Amino acid sequence: MATTRRRFLLGAAAMGGAAMGRTGVAWDAGTGTRATSAATAALSATDLLERHARHMVVEEPVVAAQQAHPLLPSQEEVEAWYTERRNWGRWGPDDQVGAINLITPQKRAEAAALVTTGRTVSLSRVFEPEQQFIRKNVRGQGGSAIDYYGSIYHGETVTHLDALGHIWDRDGMWQGRDPEVEIDTRGLRFGDITAWRDGIITKGVLLDVPRHRGEPHVTADRPVHGWELDEIAGAQGVSVDAGDALLVYSGREEYHRRGHGFERELLSEGGTWPGLHVSCVKFIRDHDVALLGWDMMDMRPDGYGLLWPVHGVLFNYGVALLDSALLEPLARVEGRGCGLVDRRPGACRG
Repeated sequence: MATTRRRFLLGAAAMGGAAMGRTGVAWDAGTGTRATSAATAALSATDLLERHARHMVVEEPVVAAQQAHPLLPSQEEVEAWYTERRNWGRWGPDDQVGAINLITPQKRAEAAALVTTGRTVSLSRVFEPEQQFIRKNVRGQGGSAIDYYGSIYHGETVTHLDALGHIWDRDGMWQGRDPEVEIDTRGLRFGDITAWRDGIITKGVLLDVPRHRGEPHVTADRPVHGWELDEIAGAQGVSVDAGDALLVYSGREEYHRRGHGFERELLSEGGTWPGLHVSCVKFIRDHDVALLGWDMMDMRPDGYGLLWPVHGVLFNYGVALLDSALLEPLARVEGRGCGLVDRRPGACRG
């Protein structure tokens, strides 16, 4: 982030949103709808950060996984995936690129050779900022409109790419670095998004879970399991290879159209969150996936008491995460996957 903009945002946090404008735009993560309210406008940047932080993590007790299926891994197996199969040091102790290292020039050339139609399909949701302030300027006989946008894009509403330094656990962030040392209010010193500034271009493989199941969407009681990803790839006749971008479509839009909303804030009261089961972690590591794009993300509760069930592939394996991707349009036109994924949040070209 540019220094001047950083100073402006830090100043905004001190002043509060009310000092910058009278109206604001809010996004309801539960219903996926846009709402405008004066109350939202009054929130300061600090208030917004704290509100999002409450929704980012749900503390879960460590419990034994329910062995309702013979293929479900044990607690010990799941923990070993993240402690014994980490990619820390694989590309050197100071590497900040992670699994994107698997995307070699040869890999990009092979991906480009798969393009046949030249069709473009965006995987990005419409950007609806939480704060938007408009000012009209008079310029002689005409004028102009300028605007300010304030948004915390991590979460379920904005399609975004997670940097390797975004999250961590008790063992540290990517490469075992200490977040207290590597992160301050001015940003990340290690593992920030600029590590991928030259772009991410590789083969993308879409695995369409609803189509495989013959159902409209994934449900909380039937999350996406790792062995199911293997089955879907086989049924679709596609292979997930080292350095690929894996796109897992779970039917989020249809889930919302049928009146469901994400209930992360209600998990302590028995709520649930559909998405990918932690068993998908093994599939991701086994196939050396470079980037994971998903629409529903981690299922909750995960049954293993993990802080970051599938999100943990970010700092343990160095896998880039394209969170809250809009995958329904691609699933409709492609059915199997796409030939090329580029660095723009959600861009996929077939």
